[in-house]
Amino acid sequence: MITKELLKQVRQIEIRTKGLVNHLFSGEYHSVFKGRGMEFSEVREYQFGDDIRNIDWNVTARFGHPFIKVFEEERELTVILMVDLSGSLMFGSISKTKRRVAAELSAILAFSALKNNDKVGLILFTDKIEKFVPPRKGNKHVLRVIRDVLSYEPEGNSTDIKSALEYMNGAIKKRSIVFLLSDFMDQGYEKILKAVGKKHDLIGVILDDRRENELPDVGLVKLADAETGQERWIDTSSKRVKNVMRKTREEAINRRNSMFLTSRLDRINVQTGKDYIKPLVQFFRVRERRW
Repeated sequence: MITKELLKQVRQIEIRTKGLVNHLFSGEYHSVFKGRGMEFSEVREYQFGDDIRNIDWNVTARFGHPFIKVFEEERELTVILMVDLSGSLMFGSISKTKRRVAAELSAILAFSALKNNDKVGLILFTDKIEKFVPPRKGNKHVLRVIRDVLSYEPEGNSTDIKSALEYMNGAIKKRSIVFLLSDFMDQGYEKILKAVGKKHDLIGVILDDRRENELPDVGLVKLADAETGQERWIDTSSKRVKNVMRKTREEAINRRNSMFLTSRLDRINVQTGKDYIKPLVQFFRVRERRW
């Protein structure tokens, strides 16, 4: 059911992210994500400096002076947003949950694609494929994507990135730009990540929260795993406990970062309590320097 509160949230995200796209990301997106190639546009008379390899000899012979073929970039691309809706995405220690941030980032990427006349598709997943929205164009379609990321109630609670990537690889035949938005609290997806990265332009958008890296000193507390529901008591005042948890977290982050490096895939690191504009701008600028 679409409630007034949900429509209000979608509208707020639309206003904020459209402004960011118009002022910051539209030109960056266009310059970073290239079309599939060049397509024929028209024939015109030869001008000094034109590449003689583009001369249209049939038209030239007909009119008795040189004409050339004009080509333009075939711009239309497909952007696929893969958004993790597992239980850990509902975590947020400051003002926004990871899921809310995922919705805002999805909106920026979708509106950037829309402004460049590209199609946008959506895959929502947990430990199963929750929903697939085929790639389409249009403002109404983008608003639907935002609404689904914000409000869809998943059946699953844990994470299966491997299955989600396998599904996407089978469902999307044409090479696409794929943004995978997740906290990547999962294992066993290294091979498929690399395989998808070879077929598509795959970018990982990593959503973290600083409270996942540090515990406040509040004594004995009960912690529950957001995905498995398993509970245990933790003494947050114990240095030994804190050190073990910090080391475990650091090892997981190092494994994740190493996996992206060895797969030669780009990643954007976003924290819920910080502005995501800076890492997005940095990503676009780094990509642009490569072209």
